[in-house]
Amino acid sequence: MKITSFNPLIVTKDPEPVIALFEALGFERRHRVVATEDNGVEIISVRMKDLGGFYVDVAQAPNLKQDLSLIRMNVPDFDEAYEFLTARGFKGARGGETLDTRTNRSAMMVSPTGFAFDLCQHIKE
Repeated sequence: MKITSFNPLIVTKDPEPVIALFEALGFERRHRVVATEDNGVEIISVRMKDLGGFYVDVAQAPNLKQDLSLIRMNVPDFDEAYEFLTARGFKGARGGETLDTRTNRSAMMVSPTGFAFDLCQHIKE
């Protein structure tokens, strides 16, 4: 299985203080993506990078009760990675549903011990 990027993702109701913290640590905003779920809720994600080449993503989820820290794992073959993780006991946090947008397919996958990946495949147009 090929992995194209692997970095922390922080999901929070209020992303600006988190973004400001990482800016104070030397990270710069690289790009911003807005995805709309089927229920109409917008999820805004900001990708940040520091001079050392480290990345962190910060996503806003307005209905979230508590902040989450995940590992974002981007792959070129979503189905292969999904099968790899489920064969090792990972479960989809949304009952196996994926979030599919024009440019991204993703699913939060939770391990048997509780840590989680945000499994993503970027779709190039």
